Amino acid sequence: MTPAGASPLAAATRLSGGAPSEALSPEKRAQFDAIAATAREAAGLHIVPEKSAMVFSRIGKRLRALGLASLDDYIALIRGPGAAQEREHLISALTTNVTSFFREDHHFAHFADAILPGLIARARAGGRVRLWSSACSSGQEAYSLAMVVLERFPEAARHDLRILASDIDHQVLATARAATYPADLVAPLTAGGRDRFLRPAEGDEVAVKDEVRALVAFRHLNLMGNWPMKGRFDVIFCRNVMIYFDQPTQNRLISRFAEVCAPGAVLYLGHSERIDPASGAPFRQVGQTTFVFEPAAAAHLHMPFGAHQEHPDVSP
Repeated sequence: MTPAGASPLAAATRLSGGAPSEALSPEKRAQFDAIAATAREAAGLHIVPEKSAMVFSRIGKRLRALGLASLDDYIALIRGPGAAQEREHLISALTTNVTSFFREDHHFAHFADAILPGLIARARAGGRVRLWSSACSSGQEAYSLAMVVLERFPEAARHDLRILASDIDHQVLATARAATYPADLVAPLTAGGRDRFLRPAEGDEVAVKDEVRALVAFRHLNLMGNWPMKGRFDVIFCRNVMIYFDQPTQNRLISRFAEVCAPGAVLYLGHSERIDPASGAPFRQVGQTTFVFEPAAAAHLHMPFGAHQEHPDVSP
């Protein structure tokens, strides 16, 4: 989204505070309801009236940027024809892109030690391996995955191992593709990691080296829309994204992940996120926020909203 990885998105973006719904005038409540409904339609966001102060504050910045006189003018814009671009700005305004290299590093440690060795063996035997950073934000999560892979598997680019990194926000995807970051943002890397995987850029910035970038393909994708991926994934990172959704939407998303998981695939969620058994998806919890797909019980899975379409494989 940045809802991420975190698009990625921080749990802090549950967005505490705000005026209670009874404090809103009828006009303000109608405006809030229109904005919340649009955000839900566009990206599945679940925003309660208690967050109205936050919503109006953040939308106010968009009004000033657009030179609009009133909230009603803005609502007309996001609900009118040709609203897709501004709806994307709306979602970006209502969510927070908090991400870093190796954020929640226990996931990367589990991936490196418990999952990656088997994937390397498969790739070396000529098999296909796909990893998905499903709300990649400005790219650090996906590049962190690539660095872990290259640390253990330096020749990865010569094999059929690729990382798909997707987000709903074109602006953060542009940052991700540029692969250039302020030097202070790479502090989570070890000195050896910085030397191996980064190079100096202009000013006080560093750039991700080409060998890391070569493993990652960035794509625009709305998790609430159609997914044009044809193959299945062995690892999915979807961290600090579901905090934006109500329970039924979370359950549908988890069921959709199950439909694109290879047997034994691993799903990593954010630190406050869990899988509701009501989702019916056959994931077994193996860590606080780590789940393994076990498809033996998956025969009952059905296609939820946004049915998959058979397009050419856009996974990297």
